[in-house]
Amino acid sequence: MKKYDAIIVGAGPSGIFTAYKLKEYNSDLNILLIEKGRNIEKRICPKRELQRCVGCKPCSITTGFAGAGAYSDGKLSLSPDVGGELPAILGYDRAKELIDEADSIYLKFGADTNVHGVDQVERIEKIKKQAIVSNLKLIECPVRHLGTEEGYRIYGDLQQHLIDQGVEILFNTMVEDIIEENGVVTGVKTTGGDEYYSDDIVIAIGREGSEWLKGVCEKHSINTKVGTVDVGVRVEVRDEVMKEINETMYEGKMVYYTPTFDDKVRVFCSNPSGEVATEYYDDNLAVVNGHAYKSKDMKTKNTNFALLVSMNFTEPFKTPIEYGKHIAKLGNMLAGNKILVQRYGDFKRGRRSTDERITRNNIVATLKDAIPGDLSLVLPYRIMLDIAEMIEALDKIVPGMASDETLLYGVEVKFYSNKVDVTPEFKTNIKGLYAVGDGAGITRGLQQASANGIEVANTIIKKLSAKK
Repeated sequence: MKKYDAIIVGAGPSGIFTAYKLKEYNSDLNILLIEKGRNIEKRICPKRELQRCVGCKPCSITTGFAGAGAYSDGKLSLSPDVGGELPAILGYDRAKELIDEADSIYLKFGADTNVHGVDQVERIEKIKKQAIVSNLKLIECPVRHLGTEEGYRIYGDLQQHLIDQGVEILFNTMVEDIIEENGVVTGVKTTGGDEYYSDDIVIAIGREGSEWLKGVCEKHSINTKVGTVDVGVRVEVRDEVMKEINETMYEGKMVYYTPTFDDKVRVFCSNPSGEVATEYYDDNLAVVNGHAYKSKDMKTKNTNFALLVSMNFTEPFKTPIEYGKHIAKLGNMLAGNKILVQRYGDFKRGRRSTDERITRNNIVATLKDAIPGDLSLVLPYRIMLDIAEMIEALDKIVPGMASDETLLYGVEVKFYSNKVDVTPEFKTNIKGLYAVGDGAGITRGLQQASANGIEVANTIIKKLSAKK
């Protein structure tokens, strides 16, 4: 029976950086990285050629080496104020140190040295003032933009680096369960019946695996908290509308508390000159996302971003992931398992969008197979009103945002609401079991997920050092 120094479940940014840091500490460590998806070279989405989803199992957009990060826009948020709970768990200064360390690794593998949002102070101050007048909070966050194609290359180089360093990576391998006895983890078991053993198991699955993690937590009485549900739409406008923010900050992260319900709505994942995309999860659930490329010949004339409403529930509610999936499934039902799109003018007037009204727009939809429809048949009234109030507030600092022709795609849901209760060392109540990343409800983006992987590796390094 082979026993590993550490087993990492999930090869997203958290898992990658956990393995990277462990090998940096000691290249002789036996590290096993298990990923249910494909290696990065085989993560090819047929939709890019066929213009339609063929139902790959698992989906190459959301699973495989680098997780959803491989096909994301590749924005690295360099402030602890954005992207997760690390400042609350570790303290602001420590979170910043880890983010900087993760950033140095991305730079080592060829990330763009340019950082957006740091060199145009006067223009940022102007936008901030406009936001204050509109009751919006502008979150200043330096951003390093990898771009979808460059991010893919960087993660490919990281994959090869880990292999060269002797990390054993099992692709196309689904972990079925952890092996646990009397509150102590001893290994993992795959759906193929194989068992792998270690005293230290890191669960580093991303948002796509949050449902699986929820089941593991319930089975093994791993302590969790009911997290926030983020549900909303992806907005698409012409680049001209977003020009000032795009040129000044690349991504304008803003938060708004709506006047009617006092709900939190935030701008998330902005993609200048990007395209709207569909992500499919294991149960063939289609949700909307967005990307942007670095290469000029792959840019579009549109900017897209998410508007997410944060819904906080109290007892006895315990199923935030199912709630989000239920809303997304309603959209899938109406759109034939595709994404709905609606003009904001139709959204306000409570009528279904049609192909004819969408094609008369100045803006041309970048998600070509989106189905014109009516989001009021999908989203709860409260979320609908939150979105409308946010768009009207944004229009005061981004004139044209509330134009009739602005496109809304639905539904966008972030499945990181199964929040695992962890210590500052990211230990669960099961000895030897650690939980990190988006799937554990700890991070919400590439940079904090990467930083989270570094810190959990530090915890394991301290443990291994103490054994010497």
